[in-house]
Amino acid sequence: MTDNQKADRPGRLSAEPRVVDGVRVVTVRGEIDHDVRDVLSQALLGTNDAVPPRIVVDLSGVTFMDSSGINVFVAAYQQVSAAQGWLRIAGAQDSVLGVLQLVGVDDVIPCHPTLDQALDT
Repeated sequence: MTDNQKADRPGRLSAEPRVVDGVRVVTVRGEIDHDVRDVLSQALLGTNDAVPPRIVVDLSGVTFMDSSGINVFVAAYQQVSAAQGWLRIAGAQDSVLGVLQLVGVDDVIPCHPTLDQALDT
């Protein structure tokens, strides 16, 4: 894909972090692939040196994810685990959940059907 083609697809990923009861909740919408992995990683872990100890990623608005997303989630999981924290995934659509299950990420990172369930666990 050329840079012009990328420019023709503005906003194909949005990742909005917020804090809910001390948990960093990142609502992601669009497509997760190689071109947006840095945006996703920054939204999950922030831009400062302090790793958020508890993160829930709401994937209900994600329509596509390739191995780049898997790599970001595994790296984030390793960082929060090293800080005695946790990472949870919420609301993944069937196609995205299938990718997570195919590579076994759901065995390491808990996947919940809804954001509320991920926050309440």
